[in-house]
Amino acid sequence: MIIGLTGGIGSGKTTIAKWFESKGIPVYIADKEAKALMNRSKVIKRKLIALFGESAYINGKLNRDYIASKIFNEKSLLTKMNAIVHPKVASHFKHWLKKQNAPYVIKEAAIIFENNLEHQYDYIITVVADKELRIKRVIDRDKVNKSKVESIMNNQLSDKEKIEKSNFVIENNNLEDAKKQAQTIHEFLVKKAEQS
Repeated sequence: MIIGLTGGIGSGKTTIAKWFESKGIPVYIADKEAKALMNRSKVIKRKLIALFGESAYINGKLNRDYIASKIFNEKSLLTKMNAIVHPKVASHFKHWLKKQNAPYVIKEAAIIFENNLEHQYDYIITVVADKELRIKRVIDRDKVNKSKVESIMNNQLSDKEKIEKSNFVIENNNLEDAKKQAQTIHEFLVKKAEQS
């Protein structure tokens, strides 16, 4: 079974993903793999340079700030970039999946619903947390200002919309509570896997 793990910025997806890993569940972090592929894949490099220009890479490494500023000013570039990167991530995930041996795997991806990818998962877990707490977490983690965090939040679906489309929700305002919720979901998924 493939379980999607999603949630808005600062909701604590990564923390929850690590909890599942601690239970022996393989976790694929789509964002991390996408970044790695952008730096590793010659095909992606060539296409991104064609899309964004030579400044897309500095010394062979992805120039993230430059690309972010281009996308910020022209949203259609994000769609074009995703069309280059996402299929590569999808095939990388398929190869990774073949090597796993567990009752289920988790694929952590921030924008499952935004990209209408829910059909790729057997179940979807959404991690939520209070807005102010999420903002504080991101400011502490990324050393950015509040308006930057809010602008990212405004580009993501609201928690309410995500919850409506999810099979499970983990409220992550308090880590101990969140772990208990994750444990319940884990037990359910293991049981489901045994039945299939």
